[in-house]
Amino acid sequence: MLLVLLRRHLGWETGTSIGLWFDTPECLQGAPMKYYAHSENNYHEKHSLSKHLHQTAKLAESFAAEEKYKLIFKIAGLLHDFGKYQLEFQNYLENGGRRGSVPHASWGAGYVRLCRIIEASFAIDGHHKGLPDSAAWKSDTEPFIRKEVSSFENIKQTFLDDVGINEADIIMPDSLPFTEKSHREVFIRYLFSALTDSDWLSTEEHFDKFNSELRHQISLPIDDMIKKLEHELSQKPKDGEINHLRNSVRNQALQKADMLCGFYSLALPTGMGKTLTSVAWALRHAKTNNLKRIIIVLPYINIIDQTAQILKTIFGEELVLEHHSAYNEGEYEDKENYTPTEQRKKLACENWDYPVIVTTTVQFFESLFSNRPSQCRKNHNIAESVVIFDEVQTLPKEVILPTLRMLQDVQAVMKASFLFCTATQPAFEKREGFDGINTIYPLVDDPSELYRKTKRVEYQLLNSLNPLDYSGLLESVMRVGGSTLVIFNTKKAALEFYNCARNENNWERKYHLSTAMCPSHRKDVIKKIRDDLEAKKNILVVSTQLIEAGVDFDFPVVFRAMAPLEAVIQSAGRCNREGILGERGGNVFLFKLQDSGMPDKTYAACAGHAEELIKPDINQLHGHKIFNKYYAQVIKLYIDPDRYNINDARKQFNFKTVKDSYYIIQKVTEGLYIYNFSDESRRLFHSLEHKEFLSRSDYRNMQVFTVQVYQNFIINNKDMCKITPHGFTVWYGNYDSETGISVAPIEADKLVV
Repeated sequence: MLLVLLRRHLGWETGTSIGLWFDTPECLQGAPMKYYAHSENNYHEKHSLSKHLHQTAKLAESFAAEEKYKLIFKIAGLLHDFGKYQLEFQNYLENGGRRGSVPHASWGAGYVRLCRIIEASFAIDGHHKGLPDSAAWKSDTEPFIRKEVSSFENIKQTFLDDVGINEADIIMPDSLPFTEKSHREVFIRYLFSALTDSDWLSTEEHFDKFNSELRHQISLPIDDMIKKLEHELSQKPKDGEINHLRNSVRNQALQKADMLCGFYSLALPTGMGKTLTSVAWALRHAKTNNLKRIIIVLPYINIIDQTAQILKTIFGEELVLEHHSAYNEGEYEDKENYTPTEQRKKLACENWDYPVIVTTTVQFFESLFSNRPSQCRKNHNIAESVVIFDEVQTLPKEVILPTLRMLQDVQAVMKASFLFCTATQPAFEKREGFDGINTIYPLVDDPSELYRKTKRVEYQLLNSLNPLDYSGLLESVMRVGGSTLVIFNTKKAALEFYNCARNENNWERKYHLSTAMCPSHRKDVIKKIRDDLEAKKNILVVSTQLIEAGVDFDFPVVFRAMAPLEAVIQSAGRCNREGILGERGGNVFLFKLQDSGMPDKTYAACAGHAEELIKPDINQLHGHKIFNKYYAQVIKLYIDPDRYNINDARKQFNFKTVKDSYYIIQKVTEGLYIYNFSDESRRLFHSLEHKEFLSRSDYRNMQVFTVQVYQNFIINNKDMCKITPHGFTVWYGNYDSETGISVAPIEADKLVV
């Protein structure tokens, strides 16, 4: 009561932090108040607010790729928890309460907005809830602009005194004259990422010293890695035309490694050593431009596993981080069983502070376009990196313009280089009607000669592309003979054809592959197929397009349902892969089915255009320019490359809207756990059903027995599905040991393609 009367006597408002004293008898004895950022750790130590702000500022400043960015990064770190100087917040820390009951982010955001540092204001406002849309940011900070926060001036003075800085130091740097709105927008993303990571690292140092000390930075040992890679390459055969071409390609690429940061392309036919050539170039390019890490972005998890293993074998396990949805991110419930390297990798998944990162297209781009703190935390480490995109033709065409615009902005603002690798190079360059990349430097001078010399297959149009029924197609496949791969566009078609061929005796074994089969099942079948091919057994494999990337089968004969051109060319990469079938090579037959479906309208339009393009002269498929031409045409004719108006939303600083609009995989699916796949799947289920909570490790273990399906499939088969108390759905229906989830053929296309 005495303190309340004293406040009123001095003109203080109850609940404000104008006074520099605790609400304890110490305040009357002149003891200065201490302000805290976080509650006690395991050592019964509170986290000094001043210490936390300085730690965060120093870390954020260290993440700036350019000297001219450092001041604003530092200011964002110092001001992000400015609102914690409210006495209400200090009371919340001391006595507890509902999480978020004393908002503080808007205070720092409002303060720096008053100082006209808009970029920092957005970053601070979103450092807990996520980067907001422009209207939400204005709503959060407007009370400070209108001077409606009566205690603001006193709290500001408390902050300045406690942190030990002058208000004159909180100024907008003159060195950030971003003329393009999209550059400014990506700078806000960069600042937001650096601030978020710095804040979490400082907080971790307070609460979890074990993990904090484990995070010591591993630099990119470029010279040592170059030596190891050169040793690896020196062990490979040098005789023969193919090996001569591989060495020639690599030498051409290395000659362009000393160029400045920018956009580069490496268009190589299958089997030309694309992975090691791109890494060899990246290492030397990083050395020339003083870059800190190499990030390799791949479309599929199975390719990640293969690529990461190659790199680990050459450079060592400790230098290579895999990060994808099947990897255990951030859970340390079993950390006593991990080696230090394993624990460090788990931590590095949070912020990509690692020398070499191998990740997915989904992880990379959906993080770049996100507004969420946990997802964006890694983005600042894309700065000062070499980023290698493999199989870039898989990027969805409906978001290709915002994707390329984002990459150009990142390159301009964050000092990074991007290398596009593929056998089918899309038309990403700027042209009339397509706002693409201004300049992409090719690392190989004349790819056409390479494609001519590495020709491995002959393309043929089956029945002149007049539609066949399943029995007619089967007759053609049997007439050609030999081990054969037949690829379809949908699960329904693959299942129908497989059922048609089940009772034929032309092959020693027959296999079916589709994502109606759970990953454990597919992995087992793929191993059996590889073993049979190595043993020269005569086999038939019927598959959907899941086989077209990352599954390195080598068949003498491939049949492919007419599809978009990228799918046709990828299918041909499964034929005569090693080039051992003589001068004529393998055979790739393109066919059309009667009344066959397509995954969607865009896929159908692209397949139709590919047919029109190649029908007059199928030998065009051997050239390296045809895909670039095709890509430009289908974008112009059939596809809106910014269907969701993401570029406009970015220019308006609508970060949440952008996040809600950008998806690499547009169709939402749900995981269905397959109870009846095996004894192992049943044992795992029963080991988990009585747990109160499931860890990420548990979910990771479940993934190998999980099939992704659309919601309609679950609705239409609800009698065979059950949602558990943990929230995941279990399939109790039949599971065919050859083809996966057992449903009537008419239902098969309701599964994910």
